[in-house]
Amino acid sequence: MTTETILITGAAGSVGSTSRVAIGLLLEQGHRVRAMVRTLDDRAESLRAMGAEVVVADMLDIIAVRAAMAGCSVVYFTMSISPTYLEAATNVAAVAKSLGVQAFVNLSQMTVSQMSDTATTTSPQQKQHWLAEQMLRWSGLPVVYLRPTAFFDGMFLVQGAKGIRDDNVIRLPFADGKTSPIAGSDVGAAAAVVLADPAPHIGKVYELTGPASLTLAEIAQQFSIALGRTIDYVNVPPAMWEAKLREMQLPPHLLAHLATMAQLHRDNQYDRLTHTFEQLVGRAPISAAEFARRHAVDFTPA
Repeated sequence: MTTETILITGAAGSVGSTSRVAIGLLLEQGHRVRAMVRTLDDRAESLRAMGAEVVVADMLDIIAVRAAMAGCSVVYFTMSISPTYLEAATNVAAVAKSLGVQAFVNLSQMTVSQMSDTATTTSPQQKQHWLAEQMLRWSGLPVVYLRPTAFFDGMFLVQGAKGIRDDNVIRLPFADGKTSPIAGSDVGAAAAVVLADPAPHIGKVYELTGPASLTLAEIAQQFSIALGRTIDYVNVPPAMWEAKLREMQLPPHLLAHLATMAQLHRDNQYDRLTHTFEQLVGRAPISAAEFARRHAVDFTPA
């Protein structure tokens, strides 16, 4: 067990957050955790109630980042989808290098494994993730790379919950492409394992998927079993789906990222399966059916 303080960025989190789960597990094991948030709100107060030391810092403010990181030997860098992701990652890495941290655990995404300077995607977020990984390699920092595939949480709690709840339908423009989503809570559990004892993991890349690669129709069958009613999959025309996202007034950066993910699903680029999670954590990642059961209240009519 590390006796040093672990800094976790993006600690407040939202749907699909990995930080809060990692913080809870590390605190249960007796580690000292410093949770970095942008603002003091109810989420920050709940982290403090869990036993974390809470610090406020904007990752675009390198002076504030340095103050937040002082005295920490292990850093978990995670940040939500943002057009300023690369600048934030560089700030955090520059400070970590200056302070001589012993381990830098970077939450990226699995699409980066398929990218290079001759193969990229149309997602500005995926491009920034790839560039951030290049920067981390050049930095010489002791980095561990976590690359999860798509999250159940964003796919179903954000995009799919209303259709499942109101109409018993999963509406996504993925055609017959297969996918192996992983729960954000499972990614947090994997992160906690690495953060608790990072030395054996330095320099490694961990690609994390759920337990099975399935079509959306097959995932709908698992949801049906879990929820006790028939859930169908409807393959929505991409243009119609993107128009709905624009109606939600999503930021252009996020909209472009989601549109790219949908296209990659249609191209079957998310048909991925690894056993890395089980090797790291010692149990299987949760299935689509288990995810539906755990979040049944989100999928059930009021």
